[in-house]
Amino acid sequence: MIETDIFRALADPTRRAVFERLAGGEMSVGALKAKFAVSQPAISQHLAALKAAGLVVERREGRFAYYRLAPEGLAPLASWVERYRAFWPEKIEKLKDVLKGMDP
Repeated sequence: MIETDIFRALADPTRRAVFERLAGGEMSVGALKAKFAVSQPAISQHLAALKAAGLVVERREGRFAYYRLAPEGLAPLASWVERYRAFWPEKIEKLKDVLKGMDP
């Protein structure tokens, strides 16, 4: 299931941080590595996991690789969340009732 791959890819805090860093635009592995206290091979492994989950795309220019977000990769996750949206109003109302009961 593709949602599982996305959740698994974003479960790691460093991987999530790499994903969020790429929200600012395309970056090379070296530029990404400069922002983190991990090795370049580790950044490459995180990028490979994000790429396998369809969350980033790679562009090669000579011997350099550049990565950018693939926003369409989040579509399965958005669809998954949407299935549960119908439950939210009821839960929010219950939360409001609980919070009102806590008021002195």
